[in-house]
Amino acid sequence: MVAEVNDLLRDRGTVVDMTVGAGGHAEALLGAGVDRIVGIDRDPQAIDLARRRLAPFGERFHAARSVFSQALAELVDERVDGILYDLGLSSMQLDRPERGFSYRTDAPLDMRMGSGHDEGPTAADLVNGLPERELADIIFRFGEEHRSRRIAAAIVRRRPIRTTDQLAGVVASALGRRPGGPHPARRTFQALRIAVNRELEELAASLPQAVELLVPGGRVVVISYHSLEDGLVKRGFRDDPRLRAITKKPLRPSSGEVAANPRARSARLRAAERLDAAA
Repeated sequence: MVAEVNDLLRDRGTVVDMTVGAGGHAEALLGAGVDRIVGIDRDPQAIDLARRRLAPFGERFHAARSVFSQALAELVDERVDGILYDLGLSSMQLDRPERGFSYRTDAPLDMRMGSGHDEGPTAADLVNGLPERELADIIFRFGEEHRSRRIAAAIVRRRPIRTTDQLAGVVASALGRRPGGPHPARRTFQALRIAVNRELEELAASLPQAVELLVPGGRVVVISYHSLEDGLVKRGFRDDPRLRAITKKPLRPSSGEVAANPRARSARLRAAERLDAAA
């Protein structure tokens, strides 16, 4: 949703791109008149790619590796004109099987966005170490999977599970697979990825911080990819008296964008504007 982001954030001073990835949104915003981008990502490979891609912009682009809440805490003395979150996984992460995010290719069951030993437990650690009930609760809460108890019981019976292929097979055997339907492990993989990276906790903690950094009239734009993220953003915008919603309903990608990038199908964009102090 590059065009929509550009319309909301063009011609601004400093914009913080909280999920800079390979630098696509940042490049478009710099080209649309934004003076300076601070690009944040927890993935060191993404930071390296963004730096190389945006090197022609010189000092107009600055990158730092960090999680949401830590990054904004470090920017506490700045005031910015825009903040962008493009949540979920990037194509770059999904297309690298060794990262363990995809049930379509066999790889170690990792799922850490930071891909480092200091990034906390892996998906394999959760799958093999959690009690059955706690594992079921994660799959139900973060994957919105109503058959979570059946999946958790099957996982516990088949431990240890070390690879994405093993996990996908266990879930498929527990639930069955409908020809032509989505893979039955899709929601389980989503749940584990969210839990491993503490995605919802980081988003919930950082949204109020983001609003605090905005100048009056500054905007926060969030692109989410599932109902848990979108609901959190919707409530955060609605309940913060410092904000005025710009998008009454979430914007969705055009049919042309979905045709060009099917992964964009579930994207939902919400935006809000910081009120001035008097308001």
